[in-house]
Amino acid sequence: MSDQKADLLTYLAQAHDALLWKLDGLSEHDVRRPLTPTGTNLLGLLKHMAGVEAGYLGVCFDRPFPEPLPWMEMTAEPNADMWATAEESRADLLALHARVRGHATATAQALPLDAPGRVPWWRPESQEVTLHRILLHLVAEAHRHAGHADVVRELVDGRAGLRPDNDNLPEVDEQWWVAYRDRLEQVAREAPSD
Repeated sequence: MSDQKADLLTYLAQAHDALLWKLDGLSEHDVRRPLTPTGTNLLGLLKHMAGVEAGYLGVCFDRPFPEPLPWMEMTAEPNADMWATAEESRADLLALHARVRGHATATAQALPLDAPGRVPWWRPESQEVTLHRILLHLVAEAHRHAGHADVVRELVDGRAGLRPDNDNLPEVDEQWWVAYRDRLEQVAREAPSD
């Protein structure tokens, strides 16, 4: 039998590690530039995850993260947590992310899975939670954003996949990918219209 808490923390760590490597080797411009109509960018995803985890494994269990995160306040401008200001360096946000991970992991390790918590920003009928519920929520959220980061990184320089040492993609050459994408485009054009 596996340890449920250890399993959840392992999957959460894998998502964080995937998100972090997506920033490796890129310029400041590339980690900040918006590549979707909604402005999704790599450094913003990292900043968002730091804020989210600080809240869920801090405030919700009466163990607030000790540093202010103004972009997470209810009075912050919309999406303030989804991009890095010019004053917020990559190094600063990476360091913040590491501190939040440490704080969050300490919270998760200190409490049993059935420890009660409260999420004040959720609907009243859903606010009462357990550590187990929040860890599941964070695993899903972190993997969702790691997937966003995967697509954004692919748009920047073509690198994709799970980890730098295991992209989890077929072992084929660049020409195969070009032909594959062209084939999919052709199928999309030939598909019956709605």
